[in-house]
Amino acid sequence: MSKALSLLILALMAVHLVKPLGLPGLRKRRDFWKLAVLALAAISLTVVLSHAR
Repeated sequence: MSKALSLLILALMAVHLVKPLGLPGLRKRRDFWKLAVLALAAISLTVVLSHAR
């Protein structure tokens, strides 16, 4: 799951560099790092939830 999530976020970052997504907080090309922070949080949450059992 975390690999698929990583690939999805990388694709979003690449698209955002070409054409900004226009979402609040992601209106400029230089805001692509925010997607990386989101990805790190999402992958961390996935790992914690999968190992919580």
